Amino acid sequence: MFTLGEIIDVAIRIEKNGRNTYRKAQGEVSSSSLASMLQWLADDEAEHEEWFSGLKEKVGIKVEDPKLEEMGRAILQNVLGDRAFSITDADFSKIENVKSLLELSIEFEKDTIIFYEMLRSFMDDIEVLSGLDKIIEEESRHVKELENLVVRGEALPLTTF
Repeated sequence: MFTLGEIIDVAIRIEKNGRNTYRKAQGEVSSSSLASMLQWLADDEAEHEEWFSGLKEKVGIKVEDPKLEEMGRAILQNVLGDRAFSITDADFSKIENVKSLLELSIEFEKDTIIFYEMLRSFMDDIEVLSGLDKIIEEESRHVKELENLVVRGEALPLTTF
């Protein structure tokens, strides 16, 4: 099967991608309130990345059988399917306004939640589950805040993207 280390590595990549993208977008929007929100999102993603890095160290990941590890990666890729998990894969040249950016971010956050809920099923440590539940809750709050911006009509043009 796949290793917990590989799953945690995917979680770290997800958070790093989100952090980098939100920071880039923050410099590209003209609305100061939207820039503040993007900073908040980036800061949360950075905290999540740090938590997953600490989790990887805590569980003491070690490879016992390279063939099993290789097979695990293939299974993990199969499980993940076509989920983006990387907002940086998006074609930003087609994003003409903040609303499009927000909608893309909502999709990214929802995919992240699905992945973390799957990850949760592999955990049995109460402390780890509590930390993961907190991250899922924060990602859900990101979705709500982003959806609120869309509803309020944050469809301003991007300065450059």
